[in-house]
Amino acid sequence: MRSFWTLYSKEMLETLRSYKLIWIPIVFIILGIMQPLVTYYMRDILEASANVPAGMLESFEMPEAAAVMAQALGQYGTIGILVLALGSMNALAGERSSGTAELLMAKPVTPMVIIIAKWAAQLTLLVIALGLGAAGAGYYTEALMGPLAWGEVAAATGIYGLWLLCGVSLTLLFSSFLRGPAAVFLALALVAGVSLAYSLLPTQLAWTMAALPGLSAGVLVDSGTAGVGPFLSAAVLIVLCIAGSTLLTSRNKLPV
Repeated sequence: MRSFWTLYSKEMLETLRSYKLIWIPIVFIILGIMQPLVTYYMRDILEASANVPAGMLESFEMPEAAAVMAQALGQYGTIGILVLALGSMNALAGERSSGTAELLMAKPVTPMVIIIAKWAAQLTLLVIALGLGAAGAGYYTEALMGPLAWGEVAAATGIYGLWLLCGVSLTLLFSSFLRGPAAVFLALALVAGVSLAYSLLPTQLAWTMAALPGLSAGVLVDSGTAGVGPFLSAAVLIVLCIAGSTLLTSRNKLPV
């Protein structure tokens, strides 16, 4: 346990020194507050446009606060997950390229402790960034659109965070045997592929982790209950990513 906290502290210090603990939450806050602001001023934007079809402004209706909050969380499904993947791509690949991987493996710690400490640091960064982003989005949504059920906002944010954590875990796995950019590409391609497959076969693939964004929006808009399948599949994927990263690191077959 002491080794874990030492490595975890090292990872968080590295995150702070590389400014990822600052710029990634800022990006998430900007992404979060953009949706309620753009939605609120959309009518003014359309009025300022010269190519608005006749009758469009009369039929324009301001969406409910819960729907806007769901859309704000949805902003993290593209740029947000890309930012997190870029921030975590060198968690293991950077250790190899800098030559510190051998020094780290020479210490009296198991590869599993190393991987879990790195994963926990990425989880901490995700929680801080997504928490601040959702708080900013919720504040502006409630100020401009109307009241929100903050308990549902927290639940929806947690569900969406699990989906983002799947992408981060995949990046960590791929970075254990690939260079950083290739790890990001493969992780995002896999996430996009699963999302595309779910959009084509939503009923058959309702148990996969790709259903989590929809469940997150459903908590806000429909106040419905979420199934267990997506959570279990996400947990299994994360455990497999950590186990795979540990196995590759312990075998020390990492190409430089």
